[in-house]
Amino acid sequence: MFSIHMKKQLAHFPLEISFEADREIVVLFGPSGSGKTTVLNCIAGLSHPDAGSITLNGVCFFDGKSRPVAPRRRNIGYLFQDYALFPHMTVEKNIRYGMKGGSSAHVDQLVEVLGIGHLLGKYPQQISGGEKQRVALARALATEPQMLLLDEPLSALDRKTRLQCQEELLRLHRDWNIPYVIVTHDLEEAKKLGDAIYFIERGQIVDTFIKRPVSANI
Repeated sequence: MFSIHMKKQLAHFPLEISFEADREIVVLFGPSGSGKTTVLNCIAGLSHPDAGSITLNGVCFFDGKSRPVAPRRRNIGYLFQDYALFPHMTVEKNIRYGMKGGSSAHVDQLVEVLGIGHLLGKYPQQISGGEKQRVALARALATEPQMLLLDEPLSALDRKTRLQCQEELLRLHRDWNIPYVIVTHDLEEAKKLGDAIYFIERGQIVDTFIKRPVSANI
């Protein structure tokens, strides 16, 4: 179970977001600059709210009183918009980066499921956008996270590759059964992926679309 109830003053408006989810795919939809990525960064621990609380599976990451839990201790996978792959590392080293030992069998399974075994010895600049997306997803999942955050991960892909990657994300969600929080400004993508869609404008949830029960406080 995941819950976030946060307030944070941004440059031009206050960000006030509150919702809860179990193992659904939650989509934060809205125009650029509305505060969506800041919400992801607060969940990941890369930024902190001014007030509120963030909890996952009974563990409080932030409550405004005690010291926030460090990002490395939150066990959250984060797929950045630009994928953030290390150019000097091979695909295999990128995937294994951040793992604390970990199971080789687990990584081998991810590589097989995502169909990237032939890329392991290559470098990021030698592979396509769709391949980079799969490698970044494998790296995010290699740590066996309790939750996955995705910041417009498909925005740079052509339509065909984008549709294929959307199907991949849905399939992996069925296999992993963990909550996703996805940021996008593509309404078609939001409707395809999201069990719950929160429409955000200038830091506020202004509308909600729910496919199946998800708790929200707007």
